[in-house]
Amino acid sequence: MIEAIEPLMTALQSEAASSPAITADAAAALSVGIAAFAAGYAERGIGSAAMGAIAEDEDLFVNGLVLTVLPETLVILALVVVFAA
Repeated sequence: MIEAIEPLMTALQSEAASSPAITADAAAALSVGIAAFAAGYAERGIGSAAMGAIAEDEDLFVNGLVLTVLPETLVILALVVVFAA
């Protein structure tokens, strides 16, 4: 079993040295996509909690709005990093 690992690792190392796994554009797109997915996932819980709080007390509208929009800064920062690089 161990004898089979050495040729496999040698082949992987020689293949990895020749070219990257994905291009820089694909990596940038993947990073923005993951950031957008994470922001949407965060907004799911925040949005429902904010709506519940606003239903009980309308004075919490601004707080709920700010907390709902806050995860979107993650996507904005990801876009800034992509276009700055």
